[in-house]
Amino acid sequence: MRLGIIGTGRIAKRTVKELSFVDGIDVTAVLNPNLDHAEKFIEDNGMNAKAFSDIAEFADAIDAVYVAAPHGSHASYVRQMLGFGKHVICEKPMCFSKDEAKELFDMAFDKKLVLMEAVKTEFAPGFKKICEVLESGVIGEVVDVEVAFTRLSEPHGREFDDTEFGGSFTEFGTYCLLPVMRFLGTDYSDVRFMSIPAESGVDGYSKVVFAYEDKSKGTGRDDGISVIRKIGTAKTGLTAKSEGQLLISGTKGYVLVPSPWWLTKYFEVRYEDPTKIDKYECEFLGDGLRYEFTEFERRVSCGEVANSQRDEAVARARVFEKFLSGREH
Repeated sequence: MRLGIIGTGRIAKRTVKELSFVDGIDVTAVLNPNLDHAEKFIEDNGMNAKAFSDIAEFADAIDAVYVAAPHGSHASYVRQMLGFGKHVICEKPMCFSKDEAKELFDMAFDKKLVLMEAVKTEFAPGFKKICEVLESGVIGEVVDVEVAFTRLSEPHGREFDDTEFGGSFTEFGTYCLLPVMRFLGTDYSDVRFMSIPAESGVDGYSKVVFAYEDKSKGTGRDDGISVIRKIGTAKTGLTAKSEGQLLISGTKGYVLVPSPWWLTKYFEVRYEDPTKIDKYECEFLGDGLRYEFTEFERRVSCGEVANSQRDEAVARARVFEKFLSGREH
């Protein structure tokens, strides 16, 4: 597969290194509106690739594309590359609106193209093992998911300077929404946002709480008050530090994934009996990006265009849309 990269930032540099561990993918082209940036990126990373500033010429030189440009440009680049008939793997967040996410996944399906959102944790062995353990029923019904991802960052970096799409929740929220929606579902009843702003006006630290009503049993109590059956909490931070763990609570036990949970190498299943602890060790190599690209290459090779990510990706976009609309007000 001839892969092109759009964008020349930090994540693109890490990806080039990780792709050396993925069979079937060769990076042959790099696009940046500033041609000299693309040329320097190729030189700095010792790549055998060609630099482009024209997107049509770039598209002619590739079979598939990795979109690693600034957040606000993701959806536009995805739409253009699907229009050129290219398979796409896009950095997170791919979209900031539910309708746009639906449009892009539908477009890919109609054109028989693979479209993936690059959430490395989702495809890593550790997270897959957590899913397997929960599906076995050992902790019973999952009723609560608490997850955090924080990283103290320089106050004038990209995360703060992009006042439209920057901030901690858009930066780390995709990771945190992954276990919330995977283990509680996408059909939440309510979502509440609480944010502490940074100097630039974006959120420096956010807590997001999801409530899930039991819709199968009517509206709730006789007095009309809704009955909450499940709760999800996600914390993200650039200006404040918290424990980066994942805690999944069930009716028979719980799963504890220590920090950094998104790079899962170890987790435990614990029960009412404190002496009973199931321990799991998992592989996590390098930066983990190799896992998402291995899955991307597999899907392209197999022609697997039916997208298992679609519902969760659309639901995440819906959450981002509501979060950003609240920031505007």
